[in-house]
Amino acid sequence: MAQARTAEPDVWPQADGTAIDCREKLRVLRDNHMELAQTLRDCFEDAVLMGVDPAAMRRILHAMVDAQSDPRRTTR
Repeated sequence: MAQARTAEPDVWPQADGTAIDCREKLRVLRDNHMELAQTLRDCFEDAVLMGVDPAAMRRILHAMVDAQSDPRRTTR
């Protein structure tokens, strides 16, 4: 099943809207984006090939992202 490559964002915005410009941070973000894009493609493809409705799988994956909390705001 051919999937379009998910393009890396042109800008990784900070909370104040300015772009992250640290090379090391950009490298980590780029690496994470590539890894997650591949894992997401594999997960989606596996689910659809096993009979899961593609629209339902998208909703499931969106819900996983939506459930993520801001790690800067966690209580310890």
